[in-house]
Amino acid sequence: MKKKALASVDTISFKNLRRLYLFALLTIGITVLLSQLLIQYNLSAQLSDSRIINISGKQRMLSQKLTKEILILNFVSDTTKSKEEIIRINETINLWKYNHYALENGNDSLGFPKKKSAKLNQLFIAIKPNFDTIIKASNQFLANKKANINDAENKKLVETILENEAVFLAKMNQIVGEYDNEALKKVTLQSKTEYAILLFTLFVLLLEFLFIFKPTNKKIEKLIFKLLLSEKKALKLAHDTEIISEIKENSVKELKSLNYAMENTLLYCRVAPDNSLIHIGEKFSKLLQYNPFLSDKTFSQVLTPIEKEQLVIDRIISQKQKSGWQGEINITNRNGESLWLDLSMIPVTIKKDESELLIICFDITERKNAEKEVERLNTENVTDKINQQKIISSKIVENQENEQNRIAREIHDGIGQMLTGLKFSLESINLDDKEKAEQKIEYLKKLALDIIKGVRTATFNLMPPELSDHGIVSSLAKLTQELSKLTGKNILFYNKTNFDKRLDSLIEINIYRLTQEAINNAIKYADSTHIIVQLSHSNNILSITIDDNGKGFDINEAEKKRNSESGMGLLFMKERIQYVNGRVFINSIPDEGTRITFNIPI
Repeated sequence: MKKKALASVDTISFKNLRRLYLFALLTIGITVLLSQLLIQYNLSAQLSDSRIINISGKQRMLSQKLTKEILILNFVSDTTKSKEEIIRINETINLWKYNHYALENGNDSLGFPKKKSAKLNQLFIAIKPNFDTIIKASNQFLANKKANINDAENKKLVETILENEAVFLAKMNQIVGEYDNEALKKVTLQSKTEYAILLFTLFVLLLEFLFIFKPTNKKIEKLIFKLLLSEKKALKLAHDTEIISEIKENSVKELKSLNYAMENTLLYCRVAPDNSLIHIGEKFSKLLQYNPFLSDKTFSQVLTPIEKEQLVIDRIISQKQKSGWQGEINITNRNGESLWLDLSMIPVTIKKDESELLIICFDITERKNAEKEVERLNTENVTDKINQQKIISSKIVENQENEQNRIAREIHDGIGQMLTGLKFSLESINLDDKEKAEQKIEYLKKLALDIIKGVRTATFNLMPPELSDHGIVSSLAKLTQELSKLTGKNILFYNKTNFDKRLDSLIEINIYRLTQEAINNAIKYADSTHIIVQLSHSNNILSITIDDNGKGFDINEAEKKRNSESGMGLLFMKERIQYVNGRVFINSIPDEGTRITFNIPI
């Protein structure tokens, strides 16, 4: 009975502690939120003040510009030049009037308030006669100039403009000064307000420390002492629970890592049995140029706008949604371009009566285009060229199939098994046991690092996000950094001419793959310890040089052995560089090292 009473008291104390913590956090959150709302409101007001001061200062410049242009027009005798000056003066008058009325009456598009201080209203009333006089005199002057009459009157009009322009400048200076003073008062008020909020926040934190955190800390110490005593009697049960909780927490982190990897590396989506789209990955939506937040379409409508192609996809889903399906489909994207996808449709049972389709695709458009190119070359080139292209095509297909198989194995054998373990471990977490939960979380953190490292390794050879987001310079720097970490070799990258431009995506992809192939060859075949990648450019040429201190090779002998891996590597580089109208230069000395240079027109 005593133990039950003690457990009941501990439970009540824990709930009270949780309520106190929630109250403390809520108080701090409300204080910070109110301070931010007030600061943002003041900043918004100051933004309009800066624009008003800028336009007010510009009014002075426009009045001087108008006076100068009228003086110039007064002495212009050429009719053509006179017409040009009249047009320019009309533009200046219109802009001057628009800004003045916006300052005086307010303007929603410029963010100028309609209400002003009493002093500003008085200043605008005082400047209005001078402004109206200048506008009236300028319009009359232009009318006389167009009609080529009243030279004597024009002189008087010019004198009137000059007299009022000086007065206008003086009064406009007063308006600008008043705007500046009012803005300064707002800034001073905001500063005082922020200090007051800061003092109030510190005061709240002090009260929370004295009346919440400090008493709570003592209660926590008592609870921890009781938990330590109870832990000795329930060690075996705690050990079993800990293992299950660790597995579950691991699964959560694995799912997060897997979700990130899938969103950025795989073309996948989830489809309901009625062909409606449940979810589509970010990379897949970018490839299909589809925004899931702006429209609600079926899977076939997302893939292609062509009705015949949609009917074929709908028929496959309706017939194969229970057994699954794998094959290649040819669709037309929204730009009218042909797109080839290697599509796998996998039925997944969520609950007893609920199911959906997991669709995973690979973009094989390049491979298909390469196959078509090979077929074209087969009909045009000599027998030796035909055999060479057959070898290249088969190697390309083989490499792509190997890469797909590698990704499938890693997902199935690695991530798939970890997800299964994660499912069981999540279901067994006991959040009531705080001490054991903390120990399990520490263990799960260590395991999560291993999982993240595995995901990075699995996705390293895929298209890096740096290439599409930041360009070739950033992606090459990342490539050398990651390869240096993975291999332990000293691999350095230098941007000698500070090249920072973006190129066509096809050119960037080929440059990246060429550099990657050259570095991999130096690592795999040359037994090098130091590899240096240098990028430089001129007005027309981008040059990338890869140097290594490996064992080197005989270039002539390597080109003769085209069926070997090294010979095929050189052949692939020469073929790929032609896709971007570039040239490759290979210099190698046995036992000294190799230099490969790619020159690409930009």
